[in-house]
Amino acid sequence: MNTENHDVQNDLRNMYDECRKHMNYHVTLTMTDGSTFDGIIVEVDRDNFTVLAGEDVMERENENGSDSRQYYGDFGRPRRRFRRFRRRAFPFASLAALALLPYITPTPYPYYPSPYPYPYY
Repeated sequence: MNTENHDVQNDLRNMYDECRKHMNYHVTLTMTDGSTFDGIIVEVDRDNFTVLAGEDVMERENENGSDSRQYYGDFGRPRRRFRRFRRRAFPFASLAALALLPYITPTPYPYYPSPYPYPYY
């Protein structure tokens, strides 16, 4: 019984250390119920951690009061998508996994050497 309690405390301490290490980074969080979401860890307490959880928001149809078909014919314009972050607090016991959100960096332009040497004068 004592070793099981020690293992749980060790796991919570490991999650605490991981959250402290990834603080202020955009991460993917997997909860114990199987749900996943992305967010930014902004605060870590002894028992809880606070995340700015990202959510998608779509623009309403007639938000600005004008008819969108007057400029684009019958097709209309596509609805704009926004990203909003809300502050949410979770206990460490509900966190199953934590990973950095991968970003694809653009490759720089390759260097092409000139086919002939330039004169230096």
